[in-house]
Order: sequence, then structure tokens, then C-alpha cells
Amino acid sequence: MQTIRVLVVDDHTIVRDGISSLLALVSDIEVVGEASDGKEALRKVRELAPDVVLMDIAMPKISGLEATRRMRKEFPNTKVLALTQYDDREQIFSMIEAGARGFITKFAASSELTVGIRAIYRGECFLSPSVARAFVEGYQQRRTLWEPEEPYDKLTDREKQILRLVAEGYTAREIADMLDLSPKTVEGYRTSLMSKLDLHRKADLIKYAIRKGIITP
Repeated sequence: MQTIRVLVVDDHTIVRDGISSLLALVSDIEVVGEASDGKEALRKVRELAPDVVLMDIAMPKISGLEATRRMRKEFPNTKVLALTQYDDREQIFSMIEAGARGFITKFAASSELTVGIRAIYRGECFLSPSVARAFVEGYQQRRTLWEPEEPYDKLTDREKQILRLVAEGYTAREIADMLDLSPKTVEGYRTSLMSKLDLHRKADLIKYAIRKGIITP
């Protein structure tokens, strides 16, 4: 059985000791060293060539984030499993962007820790359940911010109604009679909705309505 060589990095001695003691009970994992900050972690990785680094994030001198970023460039074969006390979304994204292959909270059970170490050693990714939830929620929020707003959603209910009627072939006068509006008001709505949809001809409006499923060809 291949032994997984692990470096434990945390600025709290009691945390390092606790993790090392837990991993000492696992037959296929060996703690080859410890470090108390990112600067020492980089030096230990250079000296010991561990397979996996359990990396705390908030540390003095060089943070876990910066240390992970440097390890990704200098030691691409060493994989980082980030350790955190909180499942902060931005922290998760930052560490993953820096090169971490996994993310686990310090409240995780020892069995979860070993599963995470083995997973990223095999080249997989690993997220604690609470971290995975925060990651998904954060990603969904980011997508909402990234994605441009659908132009159709900018239309008012009245504009959507008039869009459908215009696309169905009704004239401004006919629409005005149906909706108890003046033809001038209908024309105003049509001009507004075409501007919001960036359409310039009635034919374009009809094609748009068909494409959106508002009317059938």
C-alpha cells in the first residue's frame, strides 16, 4: 500500500498536534512534517516533498492563500487540502482559484479528513458537505451577477401583452380597442418594448416572439 506523505500547516500548535495524532492512527498516511506559517510551509515542501499539504488559510508572514498560490507554480505535484474554521464563500473561491484541490473545515470528523486526503492524493477534488453547500450557493449567486439580464424580463406586463398582440398581427387601433387604450398609447408601448428588446422592425419583433415561444408560427 502506497503511503501518503502529508505536511500539516497551521499557526496553532494544538491544532497541528491534534491532526498529527489523528493521522498517526491511519496506516496509509504519514505526517512527514509540520509548519506554523506559509513561509515555513514553502520551505518544508521544498525539503520534504510531501504528497499532500493540509493548509490553514489565515496565518502570519505568508498566508495560506499566498503559499498555495506559490506551491501551485513551484511544486505542481504537491496537492493542497485547505483547512478552515469557517465555510466562508469568498475564502473558498479564493483558495480554489489559488490551486487548492479540496476544502475541509476544522470541525470535520477524522474520517472525513482521511477521505479528503486520499481523494486529492488520487487526483480528485474534495469538499466538506458544509463547504460544498457554501460553494454551490456562492457559485449560483456569482452566476446571477455574471449573467446579463434577459431583455424580455425588462418588459412590463402591459408591454409583454402588447408584444404578443402585435406579433399576432393586430393593428394599433385593434389593440387599443381590446385593451381600452388610445392608439397613441399603444404606439408608445410598442416603441418602448422594441427599444428594450433592441428590435427595429415589426418583422424582427415577430421573429423574436416566435423564438421566445410567445406565439407559434
